[in-house]
Amino acid sequence: MHRPSSSVAATMRQDVLTDAILYGPFASKAMSIPVAKAFLIVVGSLLLAVSAQVKIPFYPVPVTGQTLVVLLIGMTYGMRLGGATVAAYLLQGAMGLPVFAGSAIGMAALLGPTGGYLAGFLVAAVVMGFLAERGMGRGMISTIAAMLIGNAVIYAMGVSWLTTFIGFEKAVAAGVLPFLYGDALKLAVAACMMPAAWRFVKGAQK
Repeated sequence: MHRPSSSVAATMRQDVLTDAILYGPFASKAMSIPVAKAFLIVVGSLLLAVSAQVKIPFYPVPVTGQTLVVLLIGMTYGMRLGGATVAAYLLQGAMGLPVFAGSAIGMAALLGPTGGYLAGFLVAAVVMGFLAERGMGRGMISTIAAMLIGNAVIYAMGVSWLTTFIGFEKAVAAGVLPFLYGDALKLAVAACMMPAAWRFVKGAQK
C-alpha cells in the first residue's frame, strides 16, 4: 500500500505511528484507509472520554490520564488525524454527551472556566502532530521535549481563559501548580511508551 505524495510539504513530512501501521506490515486488506482513519477517530475520542472520568489518587490533586491521551494522540496520529480526533471529542461534549471531566456538559463546559484547557487540547494535539511529523517522539529526549511543548500549550490557553474569571495569580495557583507533579509522571510514561512503540513497529517491518 502506498500513500500519495504530491508536494514539497509531503516530502518533508515524516511518518507517525499510525502511518507505519496503516501503510506498513500491519495494514489490513479488509479495511480501506479512510475507514481505518474513521475508526481511529472513534477509538481516540472514546479513549479521551474514558480518561477524563478515571481519577488516580495523587499529590496534591487526583490525576486523570486525559492530557496524556491528548498528547499521545497528537504524537501517534499526526497533525490532521490527531486534530480531527480531539475535535470529534469536543463536538461530542458540545452536543451534551458526558465526555468531559467533572459535572459540566455541553456548551457550558466549553465556555466555562475550564474551556480554555479544552480548546488547548485541540491546539496541543495539532502541535504534537506537527512535531511528530518532523521526527519528534521517536526517542526519549525528543518525546520529553514534545510533551513539554504540548503541556505548555494547554497551560497557556487554559490559564489565559481562566484568568478572565479569577485573575492571573489565582489562575496559575489553581490551574497549573497543583497539576505539575501529575504531568511530570505522565511525561515519564510517554517518554517510555513512544520509543518502545517505535521499536516494536520498526522490528515488525524488518
